[in-house]
Amino acid sequence: MSDKATEFLDLIKKAVSAEIFKKCTVSKLADKSVLKAVLTQKTHKEDLLYVIETYHSDGKKIQKNYRALPQQELCLLLDSSNQTNLIFCGGECEMKTSKKGAYTILHKNKLENALKAGKKATAQSLEHKKQYILRGDEPFLYELDITDKNGRIKDKRQAKFRQICRFLEYVRDIVPSIPEGEVVIYDLCCGKSYLSFAVYHYFKNVLARDVSMLCVDLKEDVMRFCQEISKKLGFDKMEFRCADITKLDAKNRPNLVLSLHACDTATDLVLENAVRLGADVILSTPCCHRDLSRKIACAPLSFATRHSILKSKLCDALTDSMRLVYLEKEGYRVDACELVDPEDTPKNVILRAIKKKNFNKNGEDAKKKAAEYDSIRTFLGIC
Repeated sequence: MSDKATEFLDLIKKAVSAEIFKKCTVSKLADKSVLKAVLTQKTHKEDLLYVIETYHSDGKKIQKNYRALPQQELCLLLDSSNQTNLIFCGGECEMKTSKKGAYTILHKNKLENALKAGKKATAQSLEHKKQYILRGDEPFLYELDITDKNGRIKDKRQAKFRQICRFLEYVRDIVPSIPEGEVVIYDLCCGKSYLSFAVYHYFKNVLARDVSMLCVDLKEDVMRFCQEISKKLGFDKMEFRCADITKLDAKNRPNLVLSLHACDTATDLVLENAVRLGADVILSTPCCHRDLSRKIACAPLSFATRHSILKSKLCDALTDSMRLVYLEKEGYRVDACELVDPEDTPKNVILRAIKKKNFNKNGEDAKKKAAEYDSIRTFLGIC
């Protein structure tokens, strides 16, 4: 074992012994197939484990767990590293090695100061579970057949539960963009209204806000069924209406417009009517981008569009990109995010739009976005 490995290992042992150790990252290794190795402490049940995660250039990550500090493995890594960083409560110290093999340890005094401070680090659990906004025992989840009477999420409904929880996280993020007072929410093309119930519950029961919600769809039997559930749950200001969303009265302006998986051009109708109604925030998850795939006539993109599966994927991205430009020209700040893991559903993009304050529809920015939108349509041959 070299002097540098011995000296830096002693620093690691001091940090561990004083319970101020957070992690140690070993990088710039002699073996170029290994990008870095990270040592952390984690708990498993009542045991404290030392975990080394090795990141490889081919994308693999190998994890090994040890019941005691793996000194031999650490020394091998330290000897072959040109840079090592030890992070602890109160600071960090670093070891660098020159091309000639000379090493320098920086900020050792920070470790000494941290040892005197006495602040302790907390090890993460290997069984760490994601904390969701919903617990699982909410009554609306049982009524929608997502959980059983005991609040256990049904095996076949796990993906739906994750989808609802992730959507609520996006709702939580936009709450600061919604004015004080009663929250007016529209769910357009709402279908079975999983999100409708979750969002109403979130504002009413979690945030304790006054909320009024209108859910609209063309399926009368589904709207009747959902209205019965809302009455059973005591969601008194939740209305389900069988109607055409293009006929909704623009005088009643929503703060938030939602839409989950409105099929194909129905998403465009949702966005257009959300804009018409003056929504402060729009959260929409599109579905089935077939319209552009049927209409696109763009010679420069023919190298992709002549392959049906690639044409489909390309048109998905182009359609949602055009929707965002449309919303920008109407005065919204926009972005596209991933809703859930693609393994749960391939329809996992969420479009988020927040209305700008004092936006001038006749201003230069609006004119530029309108010209960009028109040029995109011309380029794709769909004017």
